[in-house]
Amino acid sequence: MPSQDSLNSQLSRKTSILGLKLWVLICLCVIGFIVFILGVSSLWVTLRRRPKKTVDKLPLSQMTDIPKDIKVDRIGGQTGGGGHDYPESLFLAMNEKSVDKNSESTLGHLGRSRSSDPDNISQCSSMYQQEKGVGSNSGEEGSSGTIKKHRSSLSWGGLVTASPLVGLPEISHLGWGHWFTLRELETATSRFSPENVIGEGGYGVVYKGKLINGTNVAVKKILNNLGQAEKEFRVEVEAIGHVRHKNLVRLLGYCIEGVHRMLVYEYVNNGNLEQWLHGATEQNRGLTWEQRMKIMLGTAKALAYLHESIEPKVVHRDIKSSNILIDRDFNAKISDFGLAKLLGSDESHIATRVMGTFGYVAPEYANTGLLNEKSDVYSFGILLLESVTGRDPVDYSRPANEVNLVEWLKNMVGSRRVEEVVDPNLEVMPTLRDIKRAVLVALRCIDPESVKRPKMTQVIRMLETDEFPSREERRNRRSRTMSMEIEAVKEVDGSTGCNKDDDKKEDIENH
Repeated sequence: MPSQDSLNSQLSRKTSILGLKLWVLICLCVIGFIVFILGVSSLWVTLRRRPKKTVDKLPLSQMTDIPKDIKVDRIGGQTGGGGHDYPESLFLAMNEKSVDKNSESTLGHLGRSRSSDPDNISQCSSMYQQEKGVGSNSGEEGSSGTIKKHRSSLSWGGLVTASPLVGLPEISHLGWGHWFTLRELETATSRFSPENVIGEGGYGVVYKGKLINGTNVAVKKILNNLGQAEKEFRVEVEAIGHVRHKNLVRLLGYCIEGVHRMLVYEYVNNGNLEQWLHGATEQNRGLTWEQRMKIMLGTAKALAYLHESIEPKVVHRDIKSSNILIDRDFNAKISDFGLAKLLGSDESHIATRVMGTFGYVAPEYANTGLLNEKSDVYSFGILLLESVTGRDPVDYSRPANEVNLVEWLKNMVGSRRVEEVVDPNLEVMPTLRDIKRAVLVALRCIDPESVKRPKMTQVIRMLETDEFPSREERRNRRSRTMSMEIEAVKEVDGSTGCNKDDDKKEDIENH
């Protein structure tokens, strides 16, 4: 007890420092030491997070516009003409991921290329690693794959081009793409000025913008209708967040801030197919036959990639002329994946609410809600007919027997007037053989029975070749099919409708 009283008396005595008691002085010293430690820690963290290069320090040579033609990424370094070796890009060879379609937390699925077609070669890797103008050589913890040395340029098809995102300060924290702030996108679009609106839809508005490095972009601002923004954002990121193909509009990045959900795409500055076919372009001139077929072939290659070259496959669900953008070289670029669905390799179809655009929706999907890639094949067939004829799929301004494009075309084919279905606005008419090939491919794509529709890789071959199966081969194939279903066909009253469609296809081939 005496020692305790002595300690208390010592702590309670006043010191020469402002007359403070000793225990008060000790407490102040401890608090000051803690504050000092916290301050040093905060300073260290701030210095660690500071980017190594800022926008102001970047050389002007890196502040370049986005290339007009985004080439397909190729694995490994490319060698251009003349034997010059170009810098290697960073490529992350990802292993195939298993997919849980019911997971709400999944933001992306990585595609794995299975195609040997040079036009379909693509690198479905982390865009985060590819888009860093300067960066580290270390990958994110837990990612699978091999990382190779890279430089600030990307090598596409033997050409060295600077990334459109070089010079931007923010880097994605989700592991892919570019993380834009709301302020950046407001600046890029002049605070989302109505003058910058280049497209509108049920789920959002698309603005033209210009980033601080001079790159033109398209900013899709998703409307927040009862949580629709979050759903739309997730759908598009899952569908094309990690895939790359020269005939797909490239997703550069995103903005997640408060209730705002925005997606930033490359800017394609030559209108869309609907505008070119139906006279809404500034040039007010039509497409030539060769340009139309080039656009159709590019669209087919993109769909073949989505359906057959990545896992899980992507069903676009809204293939139509307004969603086919066109660049200055008249290459097609499929856009708007807001309705897209993912389909695993073990799934033949998925049941979903019927969505899409009237006139382009496959009949079996409209009737049952069962969706697979053959629904996109049907929509492509309608799109091909639209390109050949210059007519809308459904046009109520025309006579009653011409309102529906498919029915009108079948009647024309049945009357052996296939050469008359071509768009009369074409300055130079195609050959009869070219017309028959395009119409035949379209009719096969819109076959009422989805199992008889070709795959998109088969469509590509049909569009690129002049060879058709002989009449005997067609009859043998048809006989084999009919022999397996002969008893069922006898009991179905409407079976003659399918036979008539097959006869019309033969009429085109033999006309």
